[in-house]
Amino acid sequence: MAPPGNSHGGQLIVSGNHLRASVTVGRFDEVCTVTRTNPMDASDLQCQITLSLSEGQITVQGVFAITGAGPGGITLAITGGTGSYRTAPGFIHAVNTCDTGTQLTVHLLRGAGAGVV
Repeated sequence: MAPPGNSHGGQLIVSGNHLRASVTVGRFDEVCTVTRTNPMDASDLQCQITLSLSEGQITVQGVFAITGAGPGGITLAITGGTGSYRTAPGFIHAVNTCDTGTQLTVHLLRGAGAGVV
């Protein structure tokens, strides 16, 4: 039997709807792999995320830490995309709002200005 908590190489796989003002505007698919475990049930996760929206897909990747208090705010890089997002650099910032919800803000950098999806 495996010990409680995260273990090196363990995976978290999540998918769901991407909502804006309670209206479904797309979906997300996420795969995270535990890359490092630390004392007190803390660990690092390497995540790849795809946001599928009506104008194309946005891919996101990065590493973040989780502690007993949770992951806190997470900022990850936009690594690519398709359709309207094929050349849009930027980042996402995520904050867990409850056990089953995350507020995700997508920051797309376009020319001299910045936009938020």
